Amino acid sequence: MGLLAISPALLVCVTCLIFLFVWKKSHRGGRLPPGPTPLPFIGNMLQLNLRDIPASLSRLAKEYGPVYTLYLGPWRTVVLHGYDAVKEALINQGDEFQDRGRFPIIDDTLKGYGIIFSHGERWKHMRRFTLMTLRNFGMGKRSIEERVQEEARCLVEEFRKTEAQPFDPTFILSCAPCNVICSILFNERFQYEDKTFLFLMESLKENFKQINSRWCQIYNLWPALMRYFPGKHKEFSERINDVKYFVLDKIKEHQDSLDHNNPRDYIDCFLSRMEQEKRNPGTEFDLENLVVCGSNLFTAGTETTSSTLRFGLLLLMKYPEVQAKVQEEIDRVIGRHQMPCMSDKMKLPYTEAVLHEIQRYITLLPSNLPHAVAQDTKFRQYVIPKGTTILPLLSSVLFDGKEFPNPEKFDPGHFLDKNGCFRKTDYFVPFSLGKRVCVGEGLARMELFLFFTTILQNFSLKPLVEPQEIDTKPIVTGFLNIPPVYKLCLIPR
Repeated sequence: MGLLAISPALLVCVTCLIFLFVWKKSHRGGRLPPGPTPLPFIGNMLQLNLRDIPASLSRLAKEYGPVYTLYLGPWRTVVLHGYDAVKEALINQGDEFQDRGRFPIIDDTLKGYGIIFSHGERWKHMRRFTLMTLRNFGMGKRSIEERVQEEARCLVEEFRKTEAQPFDPTFILSCAPCNVICSILFNERFQYEDKTFLFLMESLKENFKQINSRWCQIYNLWPALMRYFPGKHKEFSERINDVKYFVLDKIKEHQDSLDHNNPRDYIDCFLSRMEQEKRNPGTEFDLENLVVCGSNLFTAGTETTSSTLRFGLLLLMKYPEVQAKVQEEIDRVIGRHQMPCMSDKMKLPYTEAVLHEIQRYITLLPSNLPHAVAQDTKFRQYVIPKGTTILPLLSSVLFDGKEFPNPEKFDPGHFLDKNGCFRKTDYFVPFSLGKRVCVGEGLARMELFLFFTTILQNFSLKPLVEPQEIDTKPIVTGFLNIPPVYKLCLIPR
């Protein structure tokens, strides 16, 4: 009995000793960046505030430097803090840092397909094709600008239906960017009351809330264990599949009406490429990649822009003097009756500065999507082993105190020079940078500009409380910063 009682304790001790031996061996010779000593199984989780992981990562950078090693559970991670370290990795050594880091809660559902969470040659093929197709359908050109303008008009009409009464803008602000991406993917838009549309919007909203939850965090740390437990992580995967099934139905409709000589949208272009490569056994252009690429674009093209819009309206109510200056500039340059267009952008330096400051201040993806090194990689005086997850901390760049004085303060002056002209800066990285920069950056910038200017041209934003009482802090800070729920009144101008 005594021997049996000692065995579990002895096993734990031996496991800890082996773990510490392996960890010290991996650090010998200064090959890995420095970092806090991890504990078996949980790594450095005790050093992190799970309610605000980016702040914890910045605090550790003060102790261990701009490049340091952290263990998230059993997983080795190298954190890059500050512009110099992030730029050096993602741009100067972009080829070595271009792989996607592990994200089990999504990887286990998408199986490495698509454009956002794929790796290697598959990722290169999907990204190249997607960029080319978006450009051919006018990303940054007139045709997509007209689609965004049309959706902005629909958005204004939906807002007019509120008749200046209090309402939560979350749903309507999700519908607008979703319809833009639907027009590119499927060549159609949905009425805002469409039942399928309502269901998908709710699924996306729930998953973006859940991605920061304890369930998803635990799953990402110990997926081999969590796969066998019930919980909200199962619902998360089911909602990802809901979007996949929706995209698959659209693909089947397109297959029945496809004209290879007259592609209507992204799906048609992909189906035509599948036909061209059907005799190539190594092709990446198959049905599964089309389904997941469509799902990736649908999801990313909807919720990130929507969240930025929601944060933006909240900030303009918090700072009514900023709202007033934006509206004065719009009235002076565009007027009240002409639809804003992208050629107006250069004439609206203050409005452009406000849009940039909103994105900087909210830092929607503070920790970026995880990268990884696909081979043993020499970085500065270190060697980072193949497969190591890399976290380029975007919040450390967007809140750099030297580039943005008083970074904790919302101040459009961060993007204006002494003459009131718009000031560009390399530190503006809300879409990341390097080879994995957001594939829809151009579209997102266009949507934000046209939606914001059209809303403010037509309405004044009225909060239900005094501006000083408005709380603009995200309800959750983690992988994503989720905007708080609020109501407002839109007063026609």
